[in-house]
Amino acid sequence: MGLFSFLKKKNDGVAEAPATRLRAGEPSRLSTDAERERQRDIARATAAKIDAIELAMTTDLFDDLDAGWGSGHRPPAAAATPLATSADTELGPLAEQPDTAVTPANAPVVEESAILYANGQADLAEGMLRDCLGELGRTERLPWWMLFDLYQAQGREQDFDSIAIDYASHFETSPPAYTDRLPRAAPQPAFAGVAPALRLPAALDASLGAHLAALRKPAPPGTPVRLDFGAVRSANPEGCGALLASLQALRREERAVVLAGADALLAVLRPMLAIGERGSGEAPWLLLLELLQLLDREKDFEETAMDYCVTFEVSPPSFETPLLAPAGAASAAAANTAGLEAEQRFLLPPAVDGDIGALLAAIDAYAASDGDVSGATDGGVPVLATPVVLDCSRLARIGFTAAGALHVRLRSLAGAGHPVELRELNHMVAALLRLLNYGDCARLYAHRY
Repeated sequence: MGLFSFLKKKNDGVAEAPATRLRAGEPSRLSTDAERERQRDIARATAAKIDAIELAMTTDLFDDLDAGWGSGHRPPAAAATPLATSADTELGPLAEQPDTAVTPANAPVVEESAILYANGQADLAEGMLRDCLGELGRTERLPWWMLFDLYQAQGREQDFDSIAIDYASHFETSPPAYTDRLPRAAPQPAFAGVAPALRLPAALDASLGAHLAALRKPAPPGTPVRLDFGAVRSANPEGCGALLASLQALRREERAVVLAGADALLAVLRPMLAIGERGSGEAPWLLLLELLQLLDREKDFEETAMDYCVTFEVSPPSFETPLLAPAGAASAAAANTAGLEAEQRFLLPPAVDGDIGALLAAIDAYAASDGDVSGATDGGVPVLATPVVLDCSRLARIGFTAAGALHVRLRSLAGAGHPVELRELNHMVAALLRLLNYGDCARLYAHRY
Protein backbone atom coordinates (compact mmCIF):
# COMPACT_ATOMS: atom_id res chain seq x y z
CA MET A 1 0.00 0.00 0.00
CA GLY A 2 2.59 2.46 -1.19
CA LEU A 3 0.47 5.58 -1.63
CA PHE A 4 -0.97 5.31 1.89
CA SER A 5 2.26 4.36 3.66
CA PHE A 6 2.60 7.91 5.01
CA LEU A 7 -0.82 7.86 6.64
CA LYS A 8 -0.51 6.85 10.28
CA LYS A 9 -3.00 7.30 13.07
CA LYS A 10 -2.09 9.93 15.63
CA ASN A 11 -2.66 9.47 19.32
CA ASP A 12 -2.46 13.17 20.29
CA GLY A 13 -5.74 14.44 21.64
CA VAL A 14 -7.56 11.19 20.98
CA ALA A 15 -9.24 9.20 23.72
CA GLU A 16 -7.51 5.93 24.53
CA ALA A 17 -8.89 3.01 22.58
CA PRO A 18 -10.64 0.22 24.44
CA ALA A 19 -8.40 -2.35 26.05
CA THR A 20 -7.67 -5.41 23.95
CA ARG A 21 -5.50 -8.46 24.45
CA LEU A 22 -2.90 -6.99 22.10
CA ARG A 23 -2.85 -3.64 23.92
CA ALA A 24 -2.61 -5.47 27.24
CA GLY A 25 0.69 -7.03 26.15
CA GLU A 26 -0.25 -10.29 24.43
CA PRO A 27 -1.35 -11.20 20.90
CA SER A 28 -4.99 -11.90 20.38
CA ARG A 29 -6.32 -15.44 20.33
CA LEU A 30 -9.46 -15.94 18.33
CA SER A 31 -11.66 -18.37 20.16
CA THR A 32 -13.28 -20.22 17.31
CA ASP A 33 -12.38 -21.24 13.79
CA ALA A 34 -15.44 -19.40 12.49
CA GLU A 35 -14.44 -16.16 14.19
CA ARG A 36 -10.84 -16.53 12.97
CA GLU A 37 -12.02 -17.02 9.42
CA ARG A 38 -14.35 -14.02 9.70
CA GLN A 39 -11.48 -11.83 10.86
CA ARG A 40 -9.31 -13.06 8.00
CA ASP A 41 -12.02 -12.18 5.51
CA ILE A 42 -12.34 -8.69 6.99
CA ALA A 43 -8.58 -8.09 6.82
CA ARG A 44 -8.33 -9.35 3.25
CA ALA A 45 -11.35 -7.35 2.11
CA THR A 46 -9.94 -4.19 3.67
CA ALA A 47 -6.56 -4.72 2.02
CA ALA A 48 -8.25 -5.37 -1.33
CA LYS A 49 -10.25 -2.13 -1.08
CA ILE A 50 -7.18 -0.07 -0.27
CA ASP A 51 -5.21 -1.70 -3.08
CA ALA A 52 -8.03 -0.94 -5.51
CA ILE A 53 -8.10 2.72 -4.42
CA GLU A 54 -4.33 2.98 -4.82
CA LEU A 55 -4.52 1.41 -8.28
CA ALA A 56 -7.19 3.88 -9.36
CA MET A 57 -5.23 6.85 -8.01
CA THR A 58 -2.01 5.67 -9.63
CA THR A 59 -3.77 5.14 -12.96
CA ASP A 60 -5.26 8.65 -12.89
CA LEU A 61 -1.91 10.14 -11.92
CA PHE A 62 0.00 8.65 -14.82
CA ASP A 63 -2.63 8.55 -17.55
CA ASP A 64 -1.45 11.90 -18.92
CA LEU A 65 2.05 10.48 -19.35
CA ASP A 66 0.89 7.60 -21.50
CA ALA A 67 0.07 9.43 -24.73
CA GLY A 68 2.18 6.94 -26.62
CA TRP A 69 -0.33 4.19 -25.86
CA GLY A 70 -2.79 5.37 -28.45
CA SER A 71 -3.32 1.87 -29.79
CA GLY A 72 -4.98 0.82 -26.53
CA HIS A 73 -2.61 -2.16 -26.23
CA ARG A 74 -0.10 -2.50 -23.44
CA PRO A 75 2.75 -4.89 -22.68
CA PRO A 76 2.09 -7.73 -20.27
CA ALA A 77 2.46 -6.80 -16.61
CA ALA A 78 5.54 -8.90 -15.88
CA ALA A 79 7.25 -7.84 -19.10
CA ALA A 80 7.31 -4.14 -18.32
CA THR A 81 10.30 -4.24 -15.96
CA PRO A 82 13.30 -2.21 -17.21
CA LEU A 83 16.26 -4.17 -18.47
CA ALA A 84 18.85 -4.85 -15.81
CA THR A 85 22.40 -3.78 -16.43
CA SER A 86 25.09 -6.37 -16.95
CA ALA A 87 26.13 -5.96 -13.31
CA ASP A 88 22.61 -6.90 -12.21
CA THR A 89 22.13 -9.95 -14.41
CA GLU A 90 20.37 -12.86 -12.66
CA LEU A 91 19.88 -10.83 -9.46
CA GLY A 92 17.77 -7.98 -10.78
CA PRO A 93 18.65 -4.29 -10.35
CA LEU A 94 20.27 -3.55 -7.02
CA ALA A 95 17.68 -0.83 -6.45
CA GLU A 96 15.03 -3.55 -6.33
CA GLN A 97 16.88 -5.70 -3.83
CA PRO A 98 15.78 -5.67 -0.18
CA ASP A 99 17.57 -3.40 2.24
CA THR A 100 20.15 -4.92 4.53
CA ALA A 101 18.24 -6.41 7.43
CA VAL A 102 18.16 -4.34 10.61
CA THR A 103 18.00 -5.85 14.08
CA PRO A 104 16.25 -4.11 16.98
CA ALA A 105 18.62 -2.54 19.49
CA ASN A 106 19.13 -4.51 22.70
CA ALA A 107 16.74 -7.32 21.85
CA PRO A 108 18.21 -10.50 23.40
CA VAL A 109 14.99 -12.42 22.72
CA VAL A 110 15.70 -12.12 18.98
CA GLU A 111 19.19 -13.53 19.36
CA GLU A 112 18.15 -16.27 21.79
CA SER A 113 15.28 -17.46 19.60
CA ALA A 114 17.58 -17.48 16.56
CA ILE A 115 20.07 -19.69 18.43
CA LEU A 116 17.32 -22.04 19.64
CA TYR A 117 15.97 -22.38 16.10
CA ALA A 118 19.47 -23.06 14.72
CA ASN A 119 19.90 -25.81 17.32
CA GLY A 120 16.67 -27.51 16.28
CA GLN A 121 14.54 -26.19 19.16
CA ALA A 122 11.89 -24.51 17.02
CA ASP A 123 9.14 -24.91 19.65
CA LEU A 124 11.11 -22.97 22.27
CA ALA A 125 12.03 -20.32 19.72
CA GLU A 126 8.38 -19.95 18.75
CA GLY A 127 7.32 -19.57 22.38
CA MET A 128 9.88 -16.83 23.05
CA LEU A 129 8.86 -14.89 19.97
CA ARG A 130 5.15 -15.13 20.69
CA ASP A 131 5.68 -14.03 24.31
CA CYS A 132 7.57 -10.91 23.23
CA LEU A 133 4.96 -9.67 20.74
CA GLY A 134 3.13 -7.77 23.45
CA GLU A 135 6.24 -5.74 24.40
CA LEU A 136 9.00 -5.72 21.79
CA GLY A 137 6.42 -6.49 19.10
CA ARG A 138 4.62 -3.21 19.80
CA THR A 139 7.41 -1.22 18.15
CA GLU A 140 9.57 -3.71 16.28
CA ARG A 141 8.47 -5.85 13.34
CA LEU A 142 11.38 -8.28 13.33
CA PRO A 143 9.90 -10.72 15.90
CA TRP A 144 6.75 -10.92 13.76
CA TRP A 145 8.79 -11.53 10.61
CA MET A 146 10.78 -14.26 12.35
CA LEU A 147 7.55 -15.98 13.37
CA PHE A 148 6.19 -15.69 9.83
CA ASP A 149 9.31 -17.39 8.48
CA LEU A 150 9.24 -20.09 11.14
CA TYR A 151 5.63 -20.97 10.31
CA GLN A 152 6.30 -20.98 6.57
CA ALA A 153 9.35 -23.22 7.02
CA GLN A 154 7.13 -25.66 8.95
CA GLY A 155 4.17 -25.46 6.55
CA ARG A 156 1.84 -24.04 9.27
CA GLU A 157 -0.46 -21.84 7.22
CA GLN A 158 -3.22 -21.57 9.84
CA ASP A 159 -0.83 -20.31 12.51
CA PHE A 160 0.69 -17.90 10.00
CA ASP A 161 -2.71 -16.45 9.10
CA SER A 162 -3.67 -16.11 12.76
CA ILE A 163 -0.76 -13.83 13.68
CA ALA A 164 -0.92 -12.10 10.27
CA ILE A 165 -4.31 -10.70 11.32
CA ASP A 166 -2.82 -9.31 14.54
CA TYR A 167 0.16 -7.91 12.61
CA ALA A 168 -2.06 -6.16 10.04
CA SER A 169 -4.24 -4.67 12.78
CA HIS A 170 -1.34 -3.50 14.94
CA PHE A 171 0.79 -1.93 12.18
CA GLU A 172 -2.19 -0.80 10.08
CA THR A 173 -0.96 -2.54 6.93
CA SER A 174 -2.01 -5.35 4.63
CA PRO A 175 -1.52 -8.83 6.12
CA PRO A 176 1.43 -10.65 4.51
CA ALA A 177 0.67 -13.52 2.17
CA TYR A 178 1.58 -17.07 3.13
CA THR A 179 4.18 -18.87 1.01
CA ASP A 180 4.86 -22.55 1.58
CA ARG A 181 8.60 -22.79 2.30
CA LEU A 182 8.47 -26.22 3.92
CA PRO A 183 11.69 -28.02 2.91
CA ARG A 184 11.00 -31.14 0.94
CA ALA A 185 13.38 -33.90 0.02
CA ALA A 186 14.58 -33.27 -3.53
CA PRO A 187 15.57 -36.14 -5.80
CA GLN A 188 19.32 -36.67 -5.87
CA PRO A 189 20.16 -37.08 -9.56
CA ALA A 190 22.97 -39.43 -10.52
CA PHE A 191 25.20 -36.60 -11.69
CA ALA A 192 28.96 -36.27 -11.53
CA GLY A 193 31.37 -34.08 -13.41
CA VAL A 194 30.83 -30.92 -15.42
CA ALA A 195 27.28 -30.00 -16.40
CA PRO A 196 26.57 -29.37 -20.11
CA ALA A 197 26.56 -25.66 -20.96
CA LEU A 198 25.32 -23.78 -24.01
CA ARG A 199 25.59 -20.12 -24.98
CA LEU A 200 22.79 -18.97 -27.28
CA PRO A 201 23.60 -16.86 -30.37
CA ALA A 202 22.70 -13.19 -30.86
CA ALA A 203 19.70 -13.99 -33.06
CA LEU A 204 17.06 -16.57 -32.15
CA ASP A 205 15.59 -17.52 -35.51
CA ALA A 206 14.91 -20.57 -37.68
CA SER A 207 18.61 -21.53 -37.55
CA LEU A 208 18.47 -21.97 -33.79
CA GLY A 209 17.77 -25.69 -34.09
CA ALA A 210 21.41 -26.39 -34.95
CA HIS A 211 22.57 -24.65 -31.77
CA LEU A 212 20.09 -26.57 -29.64
CA ALA A 213 21.11 -29.99 -31.00
CA ALA A 214 23.47 -30.50 -28.05
CA LEU A 215 20.52 -30.40 -25.67
CA ARG A 216 18.95 -33.37 -27.39
CA LYS A 217 21.90 -35.67 -26.68
CA PRO A 218 21.06 -38.47 -24.22
CA ALA A 219 21.98 -37.69 -20.63
CA PRO A 220 21.42 -39.39 -17.28
CA PRO A 221 18.12 -38.39 -15.65
CA GLY A 222 18.45 -35.23 -13.61
CA THR A 223 21.63 -34.00 -15.29
CA PRO A 224 21.51 -30.18 -15.07
CA VAL A 225 22.26 -27.93 -18.02
CA ARG A 226 23.42 -24.29 -18.08
CA LEU A 227 22.01 -21.89 -20.67
CA ASP A 228 23.51 -18.44 -21.21
CA PHE A 229 21.30 -15.85 -22.94
CA GLY A 230 23.67 -12.92 -22.40
CA ALA A 231 24.44 -12.51 -26.12
CA VAL A 232 20.82 -12.60 -27.35
CA ARG A 233 19.78 -9.38 -29.13
CA SER A 234 16.86 -10.41 -31.37
CA ALA A 235 14.28 -13.16 -31.81
CA ASN A 236 11.43 -14.15 -34.09
CA PRO A 237 8.49 -16.51 -33.47
CA GLU A 238 10.29 -19.44 -35.11
CA GLY A 239 13.32 -19.08 -32.87
CA CYS A 240 11.12 -18.66 -29.80
CA GLY A 241 9.27 -21.84 -30.71
CA ALA A 242 12.48 -23.83 -31.10
CA LEU A 243 13.86 -22.67 -27.76
CA LEU A 244 10.50 -23.25 -26.05
CA ALA A 245 10.39 -26.84 -27.34
CA SER A 246 13.88 -27.52 -25.98
CA LEU A 247 13.08 -26.05 -22.55
CA GLN A 248 9.88 -28.06 -22.34
CA ALA A 249 11.79 -31.21 -23.30
CA LEU A 250 14.31 -30.57 -20.52
CA ARG A 251 11.45 -30.18 -18.06
CA ARG A 252 9.87 -33.46 -19.18
CA GLU A 253 13.22 -35.15 -18.65
CA GLU A 254 13.36 -33.63 -15.14
CA ARG A 255 16.65 -31.89 -15.86
CA ALA A 256 17.43 -28.79 -13.80
CA VAL A 257 18.18 -25.70 -15.88
CA VAL A 258 20.67 -23.09 -14.66
CA LEU A 259 20.03 -19.77 -16.42
CA ALA A 260 22.54 -17.00 -17.04
CA GLY A 261 21.79 -13.67 -18.70
CA ALA A 262 18.06 -14.38 -18.66
CA ASP A 263 17.22 -10.65 -18.47
CA ALA A 264 18.78 -10.14 -21.91
CA LEU A 265 16.28 -12.54 -23.45
CA LEU A 266 13.40 -11.09 -21.44
CA ALA A 267 14.29 -7.65 -22.84
CA VAL A 268 14.11 -9.04 -26.37
CA LEU A 269 10.72 -10.65 -25.76
CA ARG A 270 9.06 -7.56 -24.26
CA PRO A 271 8.61 -5.55 -27.48
CA MET A 272 7.13 -8.62 -29.18
CA LEU A 273 4.19 -8.84 -26.76
CA ALA A 274 1.11 -6.67 -26.31
CA ILE A 275 -2.14 -7.60 -24.64
CA GLY A 276 -4.79 -8.16 -27.30
CA GLU A 277 -2.33 -8.57 -30.18
CA ARG A 278 -1.79 -12.07 -31.59
CA GLY A 279 0.46 -11.16 -34.52
CA SER A 280 3.59 -12.77 -33.06
CA GLY A 281 1.74 -15.97 -32.18
CA GLU A 282 1.77 -17.87 -28.92
CA ALA A 283 5.42 -18.99 -28.93
CA PRO A 284 6.95 -15.74 -27.53
CA TRP A 285 4.29 -15.61 -24.79
CA LEU A 286 4.83 -19.23 -23.82
CA LEU A 287 8.60 -18.78 -23.90
CA LEU A 288 8.29 -15.81 -21.52
CA LEU A 289 6.14 -17.91 -19.18
CA GLU A 290 8.66 -20.77 -19.35
CA LEU A 291 11.51 -18.42 -18.43
CA LEU A 292 9.60 -16.88 -15.52
CA GLN A 293 8.87 -20.37 -14.25
CA LEU A 294 12.52 -21.42 -14.49
CA LEU A 295 13.49 -18.22 -12.66
CA ASP A 296 10.94 -19.10 -9.95
CA ARG A 297 9.20 -15.72 -10.33
CA GLU A 298 5.75 -16.95 -9.45
CA LYS A 299 4.10 -13.55 -9.09
CA ASP A 300 5.37 -12.34 -12.47
CA PHE A 301 4.33 -15.68 -13.97
CA GLU A 302 0.76 -15.38 -12.68
CA GLU A 303 0.39 -11.82 -13.98
CA THR A 304 1.75 -12.72 -17.42
CA ALA A 305 -0.40 -15.86 -17.55
CA MET A 306 -3.52 -13.73 -17.08
CA ASP A 307 -2.38 -11.37 -19.87
CA TYR A 308 -1.81 -14.39 -22.12
CA CYS A 309 -5.25 -15.72 -21.18
CA VAL A 310 -6.90 -12.41 -22.15
CA THR A 311 -5.00 -12.18 -25.44
CA PHE A 312 -5.66 -15.71 -26.72
CA GLU A 313 -8.91 -16.40 -24.85
CA VAL A 314 -7.63 -19.63 -23.34
CA SER A 315 -7.22 -20.93 -19.83
CA PRO A 316 -4.03 -19.60 -18.21
CA PRO A 317 -1.23 -22.12 -17.57
CA SER A 318 -0.41 -22.94 -13.96
CA PHE A 319 2.89 -22.33 -12.23
CA GLU A 320 5.11 -25.28 -11.40
CA THR A 321 8.05 -24.94 -9.03
CA PRO A 322 11.20 -25.45 -11.10
CA LEU A 323 13.47 -28.40 -10.49
CA LEU A 324 16.52 -27.12 -8.63
CA ALA A 325 20.04 -28.08 -9.53
CA PRO A 326 21.89 -30.00 -6.80
CA ALA A 327 24.31 -28.02 -4.66
CA GLY A 328 27.49 -27.45 -6.65
CA ALA A 329 25.90 -27.99 -10.07
CA ALA A 330 25.93 -24.28 -10.78
CA SER A 331 29.63 -24.02 -10.05
CA ALA A 332 30.36 -27.11 -12.13
CA ALA A 333 28.50 -25.61 -15.05
CA ALA A 334 30.30 -22.29 -14.63
CA ALA A 335 33.64 -24.09 -14.73
CA ASN A 336 32.76 -25.37 -18.21
CA THR A 337 31.93 -21.90 -19.52
CA ALA A 338 35.00 -19.84 -18.72
CA GLY A 339 34.89 -16.36 -20.16
CA LEU A 340 31.15 -15.88 -19.85
CA GLU A 341 30.25 -12.60 -18.20
CA ALA A 342 26.80 -13.53 -16.87
CA GLU A 343 26.60 -13.67 -13.10
CA GLN A 344 25.66 -16.97 -11.51
CA ARG A 345 24.15 -17.50 -8.08
CA PHE A 346 25.00 -20.47 -5.89
CA LEU A 347 21.80 -21.97 -4.51
CA LEU A 348 22.05 -23.16 -0.94
CA PRO A 349 20.06 -26.28 0.07
CA PRO A 350 16.99 -26.10 2.37
CA ALA A 351 19.02 -27.21 5.41
CA VAL A 352 22.69 -26.55 6.14
CA ASP A 353 23.72 -28.60 9.16
CA GLY A 354 26.15 -31.24 10.33
CA ASP A 355 29.20 -31.94 8.17
CA ILE A 356 29.15 -29.33 5.40
CA GLY A 357 32.59 -30.10 3.95
CA ALA A 358 31.18 -30.98 0.52
CA LEU A 359 29.10 -27.81 0.44
CA LEU A 360 32.10 -25.65 1.36
CA ALA A 361 34.17 -27.29 -1.36
CA ALA A 362 31.43 -26.57 -3.91
CA ILE A 363 31.31 -22.91 -2.82
CA ASP A 364 35.10 -22.72 -3.20
CA ALA A 365 34.86 -24.11 -6.73
CA TYR A 366 32.13 -21.63 -7.58
CA ALA A 367 34.20 -18.72 -6.27
CA ALA A 368 37.34 -19.97 -8.04
CA SER A 369 35.55 -19.84 -11.41
CA ASP A 370 35.83 -16.02 -11.16
CA GLY A 371 39.56 -16.15 -10.49
CA ASP A 372 41.64 -14.63 -7.71
CA VAL A 373 41.50 -10.87 -8.14
CA SER A 374 43.21 -9.72 -4.96
CA GLY A 375 45.46 -6.80 -5.91
CA ALA A 376 44.59 -7.07 -9.62
CA THR A 377 44.46 -3.82 -11.57
CA ASP A 378 43.63 -2.74 -15.10
CA GLY A 379 45.60 0.36 -16.07
CA GLY A 380 46.00 1.25 -12.41
CA VAL A 381 42.27 0.82 -11.72
CA PRO A 382 41.43 -1.98 -9.25
CA VAL A 383 39.57 -4.89 -10.82
CA LEU A 384 36.22 -5.59 -9.17
CA ALA A 385 35.48 -9.28 -8.75
CA THR A 386 32.11 -10.77 -9.54
CA PRO A 387 30.38 -11.26 -6.17
CA VAL A 388 30.14 -14.69 -4.63
CA VAL A 389 26.34 -14.68 -4.40
CA LEU A 390 24.73 -17.30 -2.20
CA ASP A 391 21.02 -17.62 -2.97
CA CYS A 392 19.26 -18.39 0.31
CA SER A 393 15.69 -18.39 -1.04
CA ARG A 394 15.32 -22.11 -0.21
CA LEU A 395 17.39 -22.08 2.97
CA ALA A 396 15.02 -22.79 5.88
CA ARG A 397 17.57 -23.40 8.65
CA ILE A 398 21.30 -23.41 9.24
CA GLY A 399 22.73 -25.16 12.27
CA PHE A 400 24.80 -23.16 14.76
CA THR A 401 28.00 -25.16 14.21
CA ALA A 402 27.52 -25.20 10.44
CA ALA A 403 26.99 -21.43 10.47
CA GLY A 404 30.33 -21.02 12.22
CA ALA A 405 32.11 -23.20 9.66
CA LEU A 406 30.51 -21.31 6.77
CA HIS A 407 31.53 -18.00 8.34
CA VAL A 408 35.17 -19.06 8.45
CA ARG A 409 35.08 -20.04 4.78
CA LEU A 410 33.36 -16.84 3.66
CA ARG A 411 35.90 -14.72 5.57
CA SER A 412 38.64 -16.56 3.69
CA LEU A 413 36.96 -15.81 0.36
CA ALA A 414 36.46 -12.16 1.27
CA GLY A 415 40.11 -11.92 2.28
CA ALA A 416 41.11 -13.30 -1.14
CA GLY A 417 39.28 -10.47 -2.88
CA HIS A 418 35.88 -12.09 -3.48
CA PRO A 419 32.96 -9.93 -2.30
CA VAL A 420 30.28 -12.14 -0.73
CA GLU A 421 26.51 -11.63 -0.68
CA LEU A 422 23.78 -13.73 0.91
CA ARG A 423 20.40 -12.94 -0.66
CA GLU A 424 16.79 -13.77 0.18
CA LEU A 425 17.59 -14.85 3.72
CA ASN A 426 14.68 -15.71 5.95
CA HIS A 427 14.61 -13.61 9.10
CA MET A 428 15.34 -16.48 11.49
CA VAL A 429 18.58 -17.26 9.66
CA ALA A 430 19.44 -13.58 9.12
CA ALA A 431 19.21 -12.90 12.87
CA LEU A 432 21.64 -15.77 13.56
CA LEU A 433 24.14 -14.61 10.94
CA ARG A 434 24.09 -11.06 12.29
CA LEU A 435 24.72 -12.43 15.78
CA LEU A 436 27.73 -14.37 14.43
CA ASN A 437 29.08 -11.15 12.88
CA TYR A 438 28.73 -12.26 9.24
CA GLY A 439 28.73 -8.57 8.39
CA ASP A 440 32.54 -8.55 8.66
CA CYS A 441 32.83 -10.51 5.41
CA ALA A 442 29.47 -10.46 3.60
CA ARG A 443 26.45 -8.33 2.78
CA LEU A 444 23.23 -9.79 4.15
CA TYR A 445 19.87 -9.28 2.45
CA ALA A 446 16.70 -10.60 4.08
CA HIS A 447 13.54 -10.99 2.04
CA ARG A 448 10.79 -8.40 2.49
CA TYR A 449 7.36 -8.54 4.06
